Amino acid sequence: MQDQRIEKIASVVIIITKVLLIIYLGIEEVFKIIKSLQKDLDAEFDISRKWASKNYSILKKRMAERKVAGFIEN
Repeated sequence: MQDQRIEKIASVVIIITKVLLIIYLGIEEVFKIIKSLQKDLDAEFDISRKWASKNYSILKKRMAERKVAGFIEN
């Protein structure tokens, strides 16, 4: 009787340990995915920032040219 109770407790402990290990590994994997996505998105945002900066410079240059040509009044 006592041996069966010890076996049941041991099996419950093992099951709980397995569940906790699976949860831990799942969370660790999610953090790896998030870190990878951040790296990819940072590269993409850098490209977008460069593109926006370049286009803003072109726009400012064209606005200055129009102002010199007399199309825009201030």
